[in-house]
Amino acid sequence: MASGESIKLRYDVDGRDFVTCGQASEDVKRTLKSIGIPSASIRRVSIAMYEGEINMVIHGGGGVAEVEIFDDEIKIVLADTGKGIADIDKAMQEGFSTATDDIRELGFGAGMGLPNMKKYSDEFRIESRVGVGTTVTMTIKF
Repeated sequence: MASGESIKLRYDVDGRDFVTCGQASEDVKRTLKSIGIPSASIRRVSIAMYEGEINMVIHGGGGVAEVEIFDDEIKIVLADTGKGIADIDKAMQEGFSTATDDIRELGFGAGMGLPNMKKYSDEFRIESRVGVGTTVTMTIKF
């Protein structure tokens, strides 16, 4: 990648499809490996993006993941048109989850998605409106 250029990727995340969930983060991981991004940075990106994908499937009914890779950072924007988050502060607390029992039985819904997304990002912003949807923007520097 030439200096000043970026790679833009876009993925549709299918709501409630746990079989294909994670494919976008896997593709981003392969892309980052192929351009020589350090493995520690790839790990952070993979965790943050996968957590976001899972949240989009569980809570957002799916959505769109847009990724832009620069020389020194990656920007990830995850947007859904789900039910939205009524209390973002509460949702950011480790262990808080609104996942249903059937989701928990699948091994998801432990309430670590948003906290992990923030933990592994250098910049993290969440915007949500009840009945409209949620957009999470994460930046991870290399």
